[in-house]
Amino acid sequence: MERVSVFIDGENFLYGIKSINKFYTDFNFDFKRYVNFITKSRKLIEIYYVIAPLKQDLNPSLYTKQQKFLSRLKKEGINIILCKRTKRDNMDGTQCHKIKEDDIRLALQMQKDAYDNKFDVALLFSGDGDFVPLPEYLSKKGKKMEVVYFEGHTAVTLLRVCNFRSYLINKKIINKFFYRNN
Repeated sequence: MERVSVFIDGENFLYGIKSINKFYTDFNFDFKRYVNFITKSRKLIEIYYVIAPLKQDLNPSLYTKQQKFLSRLKKEGINIILCKRTKRDNMDGTQCHKIKEDDIRLALQMQKDAYDNKFDVALLFSGDGDFVPLPEYLSKKGKKMEVVYFEGHTAVTLLRVCNFRSYLINKKIINKFFYRNN
């Protein structure tokens, strides 16, 4: 039985879901149920969710929602990998906060788990072209990489190198896997 580990680029997922509907958020997506749906008869080993915490002082309400979301993920057995959020100056003099280290932390965790032979298939939730070199490394370790992506928000080169399986998330999938408290 194939062993699958899941690696979710939280920021990439958020932008993807907002591309379908600007009011959607990752806070309402049932990652655990969706992952179980797409891994089906394979053995699920780990799920990692990589994100940076929001700044509490900038938006206390959104910060609280994110903390509740992360707590729910942890209760569901999803491993949270926290990155940094740094302040940047824009050309127009305004400031914004950008996530740093997320791609590298995700890639390093995937490589470490491949080296430790924890999975046969890495399932990447991201359309970021920065991840294109990962399947080459994984194939040298006898591993495969599959990708979960949003249409129009994925590097074509990533889809080409993850040629085993890919999963498109569209509005129908989002609505089917919205998180509902039982």
